[in-house]
Order: sequence, then C-alpha cells, then structure tokens
Amino acid sequence: MWGCGARALLGVWEVRLAGFLGRRLLGSNAAAGKSIAPQCWNCGRTREAGCGDEFFCTHCRALQPPDPTRDYFSLMNCNRSFRVDVTKLQHRYQQLQRLVHPDFFSQKSQTEKYFSDKHSTLVNDAYKTLQAPLTRGLYLLKLQGIEIPEGTDYKADSQFLVEIMEINERLADAQSEAAMEEIEATVRGWL
Repeated sequence: MWGCGARALLGVWEVRLAGFLGRRLLGSNAAAGKSIAPQCWNCGRTREAGCGDEFFCTHCRALQPPDPTRDYFSLMNCNRSFRVDVTKLQHRYQQLQRLVHPDFFSQKSQTEKYFSDKHSTLVNDAYKTLQAPLTRGLYLLKLQGIEIPEGTDYKADSQFLVEIMEINERLADAQSEAAMEEIEATVRGWL
C-alpha cells in the first residue's frame, strides 16, 4: 500500500511507539530550573521575561536577536500539533511581519537591520512550513528527532504521513494504557 520510504518511516515510528508504551501516564514534576534572563545587546540591561514582547528590549526598545531555541510552533503561537488553525496562523504571520519586517528598520542601526532580516526570514519560513499539512508533518517529525532521508519521495506517501500524524495525536491524547494498546494494535495491523 505504501512505498519504501513509508515502510522505513513506519519502522522508526514503531520504535517510538514502543517508547511511548513504556512510559507511565503521569504528569511530569520536573523541577523548574532558573534560567538566566538575557541582556539587551544595545543597552546591556537585563530584559524582563514574561512581558509579552520577546522581540524588543523592555528598556530601550531595540530589536533583539532571534531566539535560536524557539521552534516554529512557539513563534507562531500555535500548539505543537498536526492540526493548526490556518486563519490564526495567517493573522500571527501578519502581526509578526508588522513588527519585524526590514522595511520598518531602514532608519535603525545596522545591527537592528540585521536582526530584522533574520526575524523576517524566520517568520516567513515558519509560516510556509506550518501552513501546509505535509511540511507541517515533516517539521513535527523533525522536532521528534526523525529526519526524512534526502531523495525520499514523501509526496507520494503524503497520505501515510497524515495517518502517522493522526496516530501521534491520538498517542498524545491517550489517557489510559488501554487506549495506547489500541493504538499499538492499529499500527501492528498495518505491518
């Protein structure tokens, strides 16, 4: 039913499923570590966390560099899920471009122009990736550490990818061991 790339992906997914089934269905009580608040490149003051404006210094209003640890879902204020509200995504895209587009930084310092270009590119890439189900699914797999080999005809296996993402969502929502075993039976039935 599916091509070679899909079978290889299913094999990787089966290994990940076994890991999910081995975990307990309890919430994590990991101790919250204290992180060091970043400093503004322009004024040197500590930027206040949680102020809702992660792009600009709260003191001097200088555009800050992009956060290299931030994923596209976080940037676009979307849940890390295969299902994305595309209208909400488009509104967030437009909002971010009004904040960071290079045209708005033509009279600013070279540093802010550079950061603006980087932010704008990142926002464009995030929007393009999350807008289409196939690229969104591939990105979700990448975030889980599953890379699709170069040359894989994933477009031919797009239905397979959609099914895998739906199974991943069911796994994430599973509230009991029985629900997880049902998902495992479904996957084993495909093999």
